[in-house]
Amino acid sequence: MRGPVADVASKLEAKAASFVKENRLPGAAVGVVHGDDLVWASGVGFADVATRRAPERLTLYRIASITKTITGTAIMQLRDEGRLHLDDPAVAHLPEVRAADSPFGPIETVTIRRMLSHESGLTSEPPDTDWRAPRYEGSIERNLARIGEIGTKVPPNVQPKYSNLAYQLLGEIVARASRTPYVDYVRAAILEPLGMTDSAFEPLPDSMLPRRATGYAGRFLSDELDLASIPPTVWAEGGMWSCVEDLAKWLSFQFREDGGERKGSQVLAGPTLREMHKARYLGNEEWTEAWCISWYAVRRDHVIWVQHSGGLHGFNSNVCFDPKHKVGAIALLNGIGDAPLLAMDLATIARDAVRVAAPTIEPAPALPEAYRGLLGIYADRESGWLIRLEWRDGKLSVIDPADATWRPTLTPTDKPDAFMVDLGVRQSGERAVFRRLADGRVASLFLAASTFMRLDQVVDPS
Repeated sequence: MRGPVADVASKLEAKAASFVKENRLPGAAVGVVHGDDLVWASGVGFADVATRRAPERLTLYRIASITKTITGTAIMQLRDEGRLHLDDPAVAHLPEVRAADSPFGPIETVTIRRMLSHESGLTSEPPDTDWRAPRYEGSIERNLARIGEIGTKVPPNVQPKYSNLAYQLLGEIVARASRTPYVDYVRAAILEPLGMTDSAFEPLPDSMLPRRATGYAGRFLSDELDLASIPPTVWAEGGMWSCVEDLAKWLSFQFREDGGERKGSQVLAGPTLREMHKARYLGNEEWTEAWCISWYAVRRDHVIWVQHSGGLHGFNSNVCFDPKHKVGAIALLNGIGDAPLLAMDLATIARDAVRVAAPTIEPAPALPEAYRGLLGIYADRESGWLIRLEWRDGKLSVIDPADATWRPTLTPTDKPDAFMVDLGVRQSGERAVFRRLADGRVASLFLAASTFMRLDQVVDPS
């Protein structure tokens, strides 16, 4: 263990142990991630009570709906490759959906984007689901054969309506758009490039079976633990088994928002990661929860935790992270408990330690010579509004000294002196064009819809 989190290891151990004890859980496997590293991990209690086997970093748990973040990543990969668009209606990729019940408008209102963010209005589960029985149809083929029994239950964009069925359909869209079975696609395009070799769908390889934690039902009237019932087989909506070690790699990947284009272990382009983490709409009246693309965000004590939970017959789980400080936590329970609470508690302890630690000082990226003549002070001739164009943190940045919240950054295009405004401001996607005098000096900057004149320094002839 190293870094600032090492100084709070005892607090993390105490928090995890107290949580397991107070909630009468059989056990938990937990971890904290900072940047690219799993900086702390622990096993509390038992992965299996009968054998008194302790949980470890590689102990396997059902992570249930955390799988949805994998499915969403697959969809975004295919979007970036041009094989689909987020605003495509589901029926464009799954013609069978044409027969679904759609009382609130055309079936085309059920789009990929809305399905990703649980705002399509689709029914929550496949027909005849009863999770307590347990009874759940995990076969997309059989559900599509009964598509007339499936449909929207509320209008789109009215409220969050969490839908396992929507993600089952998204898994089939992945398979059809990629022309590869869903599980094979996920393994080749996401898990293997990230080194997540200890994550898999059922049937698990024989080598992985001994590492499974045993799932237990919740304690109610006594301290006796009953084995949880075996859940039906599910896939894109929640079928993955994983462990602290692999989920640490998954969280570390989420911090690569500035990682550039998709390549190797950068299995999703940096800007697309940011797009997935960005809140799309509020989830409650208190403004403490928001829904993203395949993730959701929770505001707690002025910190936004991007996260996802999972719960499936004897297992509860959560992964959460703060993209700004690149800190996250993993909580895997083989019993019934509030995994999000534990994960956010652990992540908060670690984040506080990271936040007050001395920052790492790295050399600044070199200024490209072609940009040197662009830097300077620019002014709106009518209002006197002054802005600065600076090379900051490896980007051309527009700085308004009077407004720290507005900081457009510029990305070059294939035309000299022409740039595009990055995401995050009103001017996003608009042009930024520098105009030059006959002698080559920059005279002005046209930014989105306004021209700013460059102010040259007055040279003292003496």
